[in-house]
Amino acid sequence: MVFEKSFTFLTSEYNQYTLITEKIESVVTESGVTNGMVTVLSRHTTTGITTNEALECLESDIDEFLCRLVPEDHPYAHARMLADYGSTAGNPTGHLKALLTGNHAHFLVRDGRIEKGGAQEVYFCEFDGPSERTFLVQVMGE
Repeated sequence: MVFEKSFTFLTSEYNQYTLITEKIESVVTESGVTNGMVTVLSRHTTTGITTNEALECLESDIDEFLCRLVPEDHPYAHARMLADYGSTAGNPTGHLKALLTGNHAHFLVRDGRIEKGGAQEVYFCEFDGPSERTFLVQVMGE
């Protein structure tokens, strides 16, 4: 069996970390799958999906870490006029941060629940907001 649901929402910050664990858990419950897999996938190249502990201090540490690795003031090749878009690309840091976080996560579903650690939460990461964003949740199993 395959069950899928999408979620669209507006982000409010340039860099933003939104907890989506409860939405994923609700899709697993709604699917009726007791054993299988759940995949969460972002539909955007300047967003990420990642898993970590949900602490504000850790969120700020993650954000500061990514900003040190991918500084805004670097002379990126992507920050130039793009004829295909008809405008200047101003989001190279978003693409690179998304590369580091990844755009998806997978979890086992066992006995109708996501198999994850007690402190493990799933984040949707915005790196080029504010914007309208969509992520997909697909549950496969029996």
